[in-house]
Amino acid sequence: MKLLEPIARRKTTKEIVYDQLKRSILSGELEPNETMTETSLAESLHISRTPVREAVGDLTKEGLLIQIPRKGFKVRRIDEDDMEQILYLRISIEMRSVKMLIDHITDEELEKLDALVDEQQIAIQNNDRIRYIELDQMLHRHLLKLSNQNILEQILQELYNLTRLIGHAAISKEGRMEEVIQEHRDIIDALRERDEEKAADLMRHHLLTTASSVKKQREQLKNNNGKSDSLGGL
Repeated sequence: MKLLEPIARRKTTKEIVYDQLKRSILSGELEPNETMTETSLAESLHISRTPVREAVGDLTKEGLLIQIPRKGFKVRRIDEDDMEQILYLRISIEMRSVKMLIDHITDEELEKLDALVDEQQIAIQNNDRIRYIELDQMLHRHLLKLSNQNILEQILQELYNLTRLIGHAAISKEGRMEEVIQEHRDIIDALRERDEEKAADLMRHHLLTTASSVKKQREQLKNNNGKSDSLGGL
């Protein structure tokens, strides 16, 4: 008997609201200085407050939104102190992860990493910055997962949510998206060569360069606007 095609599950209203809100947050459409309420969002989306409340709850748990007592909620703002802490933790954890991979990463796993970078290249061609940032995070998470550092992986998950808030500032410099792809390829090549120190140094360089790009973007916003704006991912 011919197998039937599986029926695609339709998304719930809450899932649709969650996806739309998250995309608006990560694209910068919703800014940190904008206060929102469940009522205003429900009216804007022409739905009840319940799915909005549930979606906002999930995004708050992920660290993308913060509650403002008696006012509503805002997109979380990542300041310079937050950035320094995120950078310190990510360098420490991710340098360790690539070192742990050297002796046991397989050719098949290296090919999967190559495929993620290839998809990033396609995202550039499609001018899809959000997909590009998603793939960036997928690659970094996959490296940590392959190193079997389960506790560190859990710790880093919240950091990844926070760094996605600054993803657009990190790649705003002209040519930075292409530079990131080359840095990813260099790290993968060092893993393929089984060069532990080279892989770790390249990861450190990659994260520091991205952080520097974010800081320069922040300074440019200060100069242009006369005030500090939100940092927009490592």
